[in-house]
Order: sequence, then C-alpha cells, then structure tokens
Amino acid sequence: MRLKEILTEQQLQDVHDALDIASLSLPYTYKMNQLKNNDFYPIYRFGVAIAAVRGESGNDDVMNGYRPNFEAESQWGENQIVSSFDPNVGQVIDKALRKINKPGKKLVSSPGSIEMKDANKGSPIKPFRGYAK
Repeated sequence: MRLKEILTEQQLQDVHDALDIASLSLPYTYKMNQLKNNDFYPIYRFGVAIAAVRGESGNDDVMNGYRPNFEAESQWGENQIVSSFDPNVGQVIDKALRKINKPGKKLVSSPGSIEMKDANKGSPIKPFRGYAK
C-alpha cells in the first residue's frame, strides 16, 4: 500500500474558525451568545438545567417520584465555599483573603460535624469478638 493512499491533506481554505469545522462535522451544534465560557458558575448551572429538563421529560420512576425544583441560582450562588475538619481553617482563610485583598467570610454551617436526626448511627456490620478458644 502506498503512503498517499492512506494519508490525506486537509483542505483549510474554507475554514476560518472552529465553527466552520463544527458546522460541517458536528450534528445539532448550537452556540449560546448569552452564555460566556469565561465564568464557570453559569456554565455549571446550565449543565444542571439540562439535567433538570431531561429529568422532567422522562416518565421513568428512577428517583421514586422525587423531583427537586430547579432554581436558576444555587443557595450559595457564585460564592466560593471552603469546608474543613480543621477548627482553625477560619484563620487560614482570613490570612489567604488578606493576601489577595479580598474582605471577609461568613460561617454558614455549625462547628463540628452534627448528624441529621434521621441518620442511622449504628454500624450495620456485626463486631468481631475474636475466635473461640
């Protein structure tokens, strides 16, 4: 087999940007002018919205009838969240924020780890008491 039979050159005279290529090779490709790709949060929420639309359109009972309401913005919005088991993480966050000239933080949880009221606190595994002597 000759090399020219398996290698081809791409003709790029009609290609000006990636949309030229996508319009020819990708099926059902859309551009959203109001959804910019330089901010992760709106892109993330768009992905969640796509999942919500797909979930609302189906009739299967995968989630046993539970369908959460979709909100355009999450409770915390675009705000950065830091969570840690270190009780001194607040001081670390304060120092890091000062380094980048950003003000304040707000505690949005309880100190320590508190179980929900309906959490099963007992182990489902029977404890091993050792072998008989």
